[in-house]
Amino acid sequence: MKIYPYKRLNRPVTLRVTSVSLILSDGTRDPLETTAYSTQQQAVALGIAGRTDWVSAVIGLSATLPPGVNATDAAWSDLRVLAVLTDGETNVRTSVDLARDAEDGRDWSGSLEVLRDDHLGRASLAVHAVGTVDGVDGRSIAETDGSWIVDTVSDEPVRGLQLDVQKASFKKSSRGWLQVYADAPWIVDASARVPTVFVNTDVEGIIGLLDSSGSGVDSKVRDLLVTQMATDVWTAVFHGAIGDLEVEPDGSPVFPTDWQGEVLREMLPDVIPGAHVEEALRQVHRRRTGDSGWVELQTRIHYAAVRRADTTKALAYAIRRLEQMNRESET
Repeated sequence: MKIYPYKRLNRPVTLRVTSVSLILSDGTRDPLETTAYSTQQQAVALGIAGRTDWVSAVIGLSATLPPGVNATDAAWSDLRVLAVLTDGETNVRTSVDLARDAEDGRDWSGSLEVLRDDHLGRASLAVHAVGTVDGVDGRSIAETDGSWIVDTVSDEPVRGLQLDVQKASFKKSSRGWLQVYADAPWIVDASARVPTVFVNTDVEGIIGLLDSSGSGVDSKVRDLLVTQMATDVWTAVFHGAIGDLEVEPDGSPVFPTDWQGEVLREMLPDVIPGAHVEEALRQVHRRRTGDSGWVELQTRIHYAAVRRADTTKALAYAIRRLEQMNRESET
């Protein structure tokens, strides 16, 4: 939790996406359907149209500021509302001013252009209200309490962890580093732009098991295998994210703005229960870089990964189904 030496609004800004259009290479505009964005997921999927000839996207925005922003005795003046798109992977930051819809109103709207060449995957979209306070320009008055995700490649507007699953012969792979893990059924690469799971086709039967769609024992084993794989993935990406943090001059860790930030925000409440995510991030960072506490934290990290993978639910379902099959075979 940040502490500001001046008055601010106590409630967050509400951000909505109202439209999405692609600007094509010939200059024409292709409006996308409302399925390109999800208010519930707070995500935009620019790949939903399946087009490869777009140059930029225009996202229509609407923001509502908290009550009290226009109070006659407000401590700020020269109010501005900015939509900011941040890409932690390409280090591109784009901002645009929104306009007030009505005089003395709390609703502001506008549009933000997303240049395709500036982004490789996901970027974070937030809104900040700034003003002049105590003679200082550009002070933060309020902001969204969470960012929207703008995904330039996905065809589905979801903000959850996106994975790339690839099948490969570890023994024969052109990726030399996979050969070292020739006896492993799968390996997680958390250093890729999108976390990637490599499934080892050299392990006899694993591909057939993962691709099975029946309702017998195979399907139960498959479900358990998938949850174990998911647990490994969540554990690996958490460690990848926490180990690659940027740090401010005062030593405070900064939340990543890509999938790594999403992973941390998702898992930290289970890793450091009862703490705000920013405080939880600071505690985990201190333990990882300090003299003690990091080893003890591994149990909580594994627990958080197990919860994300729904391992308990999958295990309970598999046990019930196997017990049912055993009873049926005895009758």
